[in-house]
Amino acid sequence: METVLKSPCDEQHPQQAEDFHGNLEQSSKLSAGVKKDIEKLYEAVPQLVNVFKIKEKIGEGTFSSVYLATAQLQTGYEEKMALKHLIPTSHPLRIAAELQCLTVAGGQDNVMGVKYCFRKNDHVVIVMPYLEHESFLDILNSLSFEEVREYMFNLFKALRRIHHFGIVHRDVKPSNFLYNRELKKYALVDFGLAQGTPDTKIELLKTAHSEDQQGSCLQTNPVVALGNGVSVSVTAPKQIAQQSASKAADRRSSSLSKVQMKQGRGAKEDSVHHSVPRSVFGERNFNVYSSTYQENSSIKLIKQSKMVDVSSRKLVTKKKIISTKTVSNGAGRKAASGCPLNLPCDCYATDRVCSVCLSRRQQVAPRAGTPGFRAPEVLTKCPTQTTAIDMWSAGIIFLSLLSGRYPFFKASDDLTALAQIMTVRGSRETIQAARTFGKSVVCTQVVPTQNLRTLCEKLRGTNSSCKRSQGEGPSRSETNTALPLAEDKPCAPETLGKQIQHLQSFQERDSALEMKATDMKGWDQVPDEAYDLLDKLLDLNPATRITAKEALLHPFFKDKRL
Repeated sequence: METVLKSPCDEQHPQQAEDFHGNLEQSSKLSAGVKKDIEKLYEAVPQLVNVFKIKEKIGEGTFSSVYLATAQLQTGYEEKMALKHLIPTSHPLRIAAELQCLTVAGGQDNVMGVKYCFRKNDHVVIVMPYLEHESFLDILNSLSFEEVREYMFNLFKALRRIHHFGIVHRDVKPSNFLYNRELKKYALVDFGLAQGTPDTKIELLKTAHSEDQQGSCLQTNPVVALGNGVSVSVTAPKQIAQQSASKAADRRSSSLSKVQMKQGRGAKEDSVHHSVPRSVFGERNFNVYSSTYQENSSIKLIKQSKMVDVSSRKLVTKKKIISTKTVSNGAGRKAASGCPLNLPCDCYATDRVCSVCLSRRQQVAPRAGTPGFRAPEVLTKCPTQTTAIDMWSAGIIFLSLLSGRYPFFKASDDLTALAQIMTVRGSRETIQAARTFGKSVVCTQVVPTQNLRTLCEKLRGTNSSCKRSQGEGPSRSETNTALPLAEDKPCAPETLGKQIQHLQSFQERDSALEMKATDMKGWDQVPDEAYDLLDKLLDLNPATRITAKEALLHPFFKDKRL
């Protein structure tokens, strides 16, 4: 990072600050609210006044606001800058970690760098180079296939860069990967949610591995009901084995069981009904709730060195009724005081929660990120999460680009999101993947895997079965019989005239088909390698999911330079 600028504050130059604030009010382009925000920023960080002229607010999120400003350089040239004002409630360690990510990994390979940083009390402003960029939604359906290939290639370059330093971005999405279509420039931004891998090179992101992380198993199961008799649940297998033991103890101790059953029946049902936006696939609805997972309790299911990711495919539903309920998952490895492991529970796989289950400790796992881009291991609360979650998010971006639909997934909660993924990647595949990282996903109905090419082409409207009518010209036999060869016998003038007209009609059709192919912008010739890469990005198993380095070497980018 460059040396932090130190400028006199408003108290030392009150007249200059007043003049500039007056200029703000004279601007007719800014709304009253934006003007007020800019003035508050100057008041909070007065050092900015003599260095930057803030033009407008260009972005606002949960943890920060971003402004476009110009800086007067010593050469007399004005340079555009992006000023990111972090909310005062941000933890100092989190702010310092974000700055370190920008300074260590930023500045090359499409990763945003940092130029200056200003602080006054609890207000921090990070100054970065400004990249003018287009809205992803505005350009989605006008991008050519080659532009999409360039976009993904440059995204993987940025991810390879940050993953090399052991940075897990956690919030990879189109709005955090800036794209200037005209200049062909890209920038991965916003490391506010970034975390470090165990071997991260970013000191402030290093995380201590707690020995009891494996012990904090999922103690309660959120349940989502989506209708039409399909049900899905997520549980920890080891807890299910413990639950079976609890049920055995329940049969041996009938009096204790009766007391517990009364407690379970007395518990109030905690359900909330929401209306879910229409999804890509339309009308089918799905139920998510917990169910029993048959597994030998002697088999080690939780202690896994690798995780499996339930692939994040996007599903859409037309009218979904979602009710969030909690279902007991059985006794956990570490039970709260006053809740013995052998205390039975009768609310398992039902739509209520008993007091025994409510007293159990819930598993804590990182889930930061944007809905619709969260990987399956995030949705199922896996405590161990790697850079693979960024690759899943990149896969969702690629899915939107290939299908022309954004956002592809849109769910009100994590289990609905998991059910949507299941409709694309399949229920059996999801169940198998979940087992590898110690989770049980149960579905009452078999949901088949979608063919990615068929799905994307149908959504984009470029079905491969129509390629003949869209892009292929006349057959060789048709063109060869249009005119007689030189060695053929001469023909009558009227016959020759008909043949010439016949050839002209072919030429006109060829020209029209070429125009049609040009309008398609390459979308009628998407190679199989594109969908192979998409399949590897949306691998449900994070341990086998393709890495950024591997993605850059994929045949899809065979003619690209690293």
